Amino acid sequence: MSPESKKLFNIIILGVSFMFIFTAFQTCGNIAQTVITNLNNTDFHGSGYTSMSIIYGVFSASNLVSPSVVAIVGPQLSMVVSGIFYSLYIAVFIQPATWAFYTASVFIGIAAAVLWTAQGNCLTVNSDENTIGRNSGVFWALLQSSLFFGNLYIYFAWQGKTRISESDRRTVFIALTVISLVGTVLFFLIRKREDTKAPGEEDSTNEILGDSSSAENKMMRAVAAFKKSIKLSFTKEIMLLSVTTAYTGLELTFFSGVYGTCIGAVNRFGSEEKSLIGLSGIFIGVGEILGGGLFGLLSKNNRFGRNPVVMLGMVVHFIAFYLIFFNMPNDAPIAPMRGTDDVAYMIPSKEVAIFCSFLLGLGDSCFNTQLLSILGFLYSEDSAPAFAIFKFVQSICAAVAYFYSNYFLLQWQLLIMVVVGFFGTITFFTVEWEAAAALAARGSDYSSI
Repeated sequence: MSPESKKLFNIIILGVSFMFIFTAFQTCGNIAQTVITNLNNTDFHGSGYTSMSIIYGVFSASNLVSPSVVAIVGPQLSMVVSGIFYSLYIAVFIQPATWAFYTASVFIGIAAAVLWTAQGNCLTVNSDENTIGRNSGVFWALLQSSLFFGNLYIYFAWQGKTRISESDRRTVFIALTVISLVGTVLFFLIRKREDTKAPGEEDSTNEILGDSSSAENKMMRAVAAFKKSIKLSFTKEIMLLSVTTAYTGLELTFFSGVYGTCIGAVNRFGSEEKSLIGLSGIFIGVGEILGGGLFGLLSKNNRFGRNPVVMLGMVVHFIAFYLIFFNMPNDAPIAPMRGTDDVAYMIPSKEVAIFCSFLLGLGDSCFNTQLLSILGFLYSEDSAPAFAIFKFVQSICAAVAYFYSNYFLLQWQLLIMVVVGFFGTITFFTVEWEAAAALAARGSDYSSI
């Protein structure tokens, strides 16, 4: 197998591993608040929104040190250990206890920071200037396939149910825990840096995938990674891209936790309201997979760069927000266990609700594939710190969004995303134009990015 084939193999294994882990985790996040509101155990007083806020809050803080952790431990082992913590969090739902629920939320926040920093490094090490767009799209499509499988089970298993029983809950979360562990084991199949080098290719001193024989050397690399993270945080490009990244954090919260809860709270959907949560997740996944696959395949032949894809994402999301505003009751995100009988500006339509799920997924893939691509392109030599900053900003905004989701009506949540999304698109355009100008100055072909 040639070095390039080995690198592509690593990208595929990376994507499949994440697909298994996030089949479990994203399905868990999609149904968590609905499951919690149906718990019969009066000793449990947790909130799915609060748990996710803790996860993303800890996640954001942990991104400051995650490059150092990955530098010391190595990306492969970092992803394995992180995957174990994801599995433990999901397992808490088998027999929920408030203290275990919130404690696991803290640990998975730390694990998520390490996992995504290692993922960004692995993606960049196994890509170059010509393949980063393709590999970002392939990884994203595989990752978002996770939305399809878990939610497909939820759709059929919860068909016709208006309440989630203890047996239903345990069956689902035992299965999700096993699926997460399978994804964790698959990380061992990723080949290390020295196994994917071409003959005569030198190791990059800035990459952190290889093993170090010296503990002192590892510590020096950890300190260097931390310093790079701080330094990169104040560069013009990172500060501009942070606005775009902030938007992806807000809309991530909305489509992965809030929108499914809204659908499950609409009593006018009848006995299908709970199973529609699963169907919504499936169509979010279809949008994500379509976008990731399409933009990955077209990246090498895209002479116009990344801006048109981001513009498409903004337009698609704004259409979705407009339709959701008209279709969903304003109190749906914070409705009690009995749901809501309110009507927005039209009689709630299941077809419109599911179509909006597809649009949310498609728009999200537009933004995230292009952010992954431009970060890998601009910071190929400093991938771990750059991706850590990306996840820091995204996760802190997701934490804020999960917190205010406990209190804000639907219209205010949509308005916040519209404002931040508009400015995030403008700032992305600015960075992309500057990258194109820099390439032109070097005499490179713009379509190669």
